[in-house]
Amino acid sequence: MNELELKLCDIQGRLFELSAEKRYNSAVFVKTFMTSETAKALDSRYNRMQWAGEEYLLEEIASEAGGVLPSRGEVFSKDVLYWIGYIYRYWHYYSGEDSAKIYKQAPVKTMKRNYVMFHTMDPVLAIEDLKEIHGQRTPE
Repeated sequence: MNELELKLCDIQGRLFELSAEKRYNSAVFVKTFMTSETAKALDSRYNRMQWAGEEYLLEEIASEAGGVLPSRGEVFSKDVLYWIGYIYRYWHYYSGEDSAKIYKQAPVKTMKRNYVMFHTMDPVLAIEDLKEIHGQRTPE
């Protein structure tokens, strides 16, 4: 993992944290982001979005969602959201998988449920465990 990739993991973690500050429904926000054109742009080898800060990225997601992200519903803690965002981006760089595919393997409920056990683990170990959980649920 190079320095730029680690920086992008941090930016995505801070983006997810920012969604809590805006009081967006966390499950809806995470799914919306992971299946968005913005996430797809971040997945590409090089895209201008990779130079954007979390505030700009949040505006892009809101715009893609028709200017409205729901503020009703559960808002996760900033710690949980940061970890989810960071791990999703790290997973992309680790495996080369795109955000939508990663989300299918580890939807937000899975990430939230496993936060307590996995948040102190090395990201690669957490990702491998999340992949194993997915494999147990979905025959390959």
